[in-house]
Amino acid sequence: MKKIKPKILRPGSRIAAISLSWGGPGTVQYRYEIGKQQFEEEFDVTVVETAHALRDADWLAKNPEARADDLMAAFADETIDGIISTIGGEDSIRTLPHLDLDLIRKNPKVFMGFSDTTISHAACFKAGIVSFYGPSFMAGFAENGGMFPYMVDSVRRALFSAEPIGVIEPNRTEWTVEYLPWETPENQSIRRKLNPCEGWRFHQTDGSVEGQLFGGCVDVLDWLRGTDYFSAAGDLQGAVLFLETSEEGLPPSFLTRFVRCLAAMDILEGLNGILLGRPGGGVDPDTFAEYDDALCKTIREEYGLNDMPIVTNMDFGHTDPMFVIPIGMTVRIDSAKQEIAIDEAAVIDV
Repeated sequence: MKKIKPKILRPGSRIAAISLSWGGPGTVQYRYEIGKQQFEEEFDVTVVETAHALRDADWLAKNPEARADDLMAAFADETIDGIISTIGGEDSIRTLPHLDLDLIRKNPKVFMGFSDTTISHAACFKAGIVSFYGPSFMAGFAENGGMFPYMVDSVRRALFSAEPIGVIEPNRTEWTVEYLPWETPENQSIRRKLNPCEGWRFHQTDGSVEGQLFGGCVDVLDWLRGTDYFSAAGDLQGAVLFLETSEEGLPPSFLTRFVRCLAAMDILEGLNGILLGRPGGGVDPDTFAEYDDALCKTIREEYGLNDMPIVTNMDFGHTDPMFVIPIGMTVRIDSAKQEIAIDEAAVIDV
């Protein structure tokens, strides 16, 4: 089903910063403030915090309903043009009983985040609106020494432009997953160690498919299995599933088991393609191919889906810089051209 697009962001837009899981801003406030400042200066917008965004982590952990209330208030507030997560965490799933999907559907606006924010994206998908899997204030916008141009360009194309997003190019400079502890403020001035890019890997050489984007952090998606928020097989018929692994460094075998679950749920065979982000966390780059193998061999050898397009080692999720994925939009995978594109805008200009 076609999703409702939110309104475009512009210079002067008001963006709500929200803490839906871990209370990062209340724990490492300077890191949040840097992300807020760098985002405001780059995009000429104003960031305002939701009522509980800056509360300490312990209080937020004990009050999932308050976190949900913040999200509902931000969607309902006509003065707010967009909502962006401050950071991820591990328990956004506790907010689900307190969400009003009708309210979200009637008030579509830009919503962005990644990692544990996968839970809230699933709610937006169920509510019928396009949302955006992309950077948060503390991870992405607060990048040490300034934001990556590749990410900035993707945010502009996805959120601030009514032109078709078009071909999504791989990052051709360098990437990083190095963790410099945020608890040490001096680390903020240290650029993270960068690695050379090897490009995306297309595991098919011909054909072109299209499908509606759905997915997120595979660790978190797995928690939703069996709920109404992990879309039923019919909802994902013809979809393109995007997956990425968190900083916890899940082993390749997790992908194998997840794919088997998709098959048991009658979802796998109905997919039009799968996109896999570069492994997150402290995974040795020399083992990245093992993640590709786990995904491809399970799909090809165990289920005989030899024609399904699979693209791996992509620049999204727990890797920097990342590009923004508009969940619910139609993506085109052209294996012959080794090209991925979104042929329309993800926001409306009104």
